[in-house]
Amino acid sequence: MVTKSSTQWIAALVALVIAIAAPFLLPNNMTQLADVMVFILIALAWDMLGGQMGYNSFGNILFFGVGMYFVAAIQVWSGGYSLAVYNSANGGNLQSFALSAPTFVISLLVGLLLAAILNFVLGLVVGSQLLRMRGHYFAIGTLGLGVAAGEFAGTMDILGAGSGMNFVQPPDGIELMPMLYFIGLGVVAGFFLLLKWLYSTRFGFVMNAIRDNEDKAEAMGLPTDNVKAVAWALAAFFTAIAGGLYGSAKNFIDPTEVAFSLPTIGVWMLLMPLIGGKGTIWGPIIGAVVFQLFKEFFWTFLFGWQRVALGLLIVVIVVFFPDGVMGGLDWVREKLGLRKSKTEAEA
Repeated sequence: MVTKSSTQWIAALVALVIAIAAPFLLPNNMTQLADVMVFILIALAWDMLGGQMGYNSFGNILFFGVGMYFVAAIQVWSGGYSLAVYNSANGGNLQSFALSAPTFVISLLVGLLLAAILNFVLGLVVGSQLLRMRGHYFAIGTLGLGVAAGEFAGTMDILGAGSGMNFVQPPDGIELMPMLYFIGLGVVAGFFLLLKWLYSTRFGFVMNAIRDNEDKAEAMGLPTDNVKAVAWALAAFFTAIAGGLYGSAKNFIDPTEVAFSLPTIGVWMLLMPLIGGKGTIWGPIIGAVVFQLFKEFFWTFLFGWQRVALGLLIVVIVVFFPDGVMGGLDWVREKLGLRKSKTEAEA
């Protein structure tokens, strides 16, 4: 008998095979494929708070941008340059600055790991304070984080200030997009397995209890404050890796348009779990893939109106598909008699 758990593992294996084959089947779309890995990471990370705990955060963009800058800085330092020199009027364009292929790859991997650890600590510190607020107060507080971080980075000359910062160029022999894609795929697979296990533990149950009724969870003696802080720190860990991968792919960091961009990345990381179905492990993944398909379609055929189209997409999803793709699949299974409806289950 095929159980629900075995079905999910089969689906995960099929998804992994498709993901491994994708670069060979679509070699001309490596940039889009690399973006999908980044989108899956930030969607899964955001859903830990917004889906599993019911804390709708705009603050994850802070970790995305900090991770991006930190990875770029590690690569600059690995070449023996200071950030001040590299980001000076001539620094970012110095023809003499170059990394060997091994140094480039190692510095990128080390930068991603250190950025993730740094943001884990930052998530604990920030979360221990902001997560004392609830509802719209929490949402507004986290919104301020992203705005403040972008403005602050735009004033720091060591980071290129408002002129931005170039990522280190890959040396000859390095196929950047395939490398970023497979790094992203490895991190996504690890994150998926971690969440699959975490959501089945007491930690995951406490997260859901916080979402359902935090006051009752606290009254029962559950460690809600600690769970909230650690959950946000874990989300920060993987969001930082996503930021480093995204910045390396785009090859340039603008403080407000790329690193701490609330109108784009900041909104997209909320939108993707909504598309797929927040509060589920597969919803953010499906939502990220569907979102990328819509985005590429809009940017290709509706250029100039693409943001309007994305805005309308958000409205349509919220109004007509509040439970996302996963909710729609549940509805289909109910109609086919493969799943009990909520009314039948409660009876």
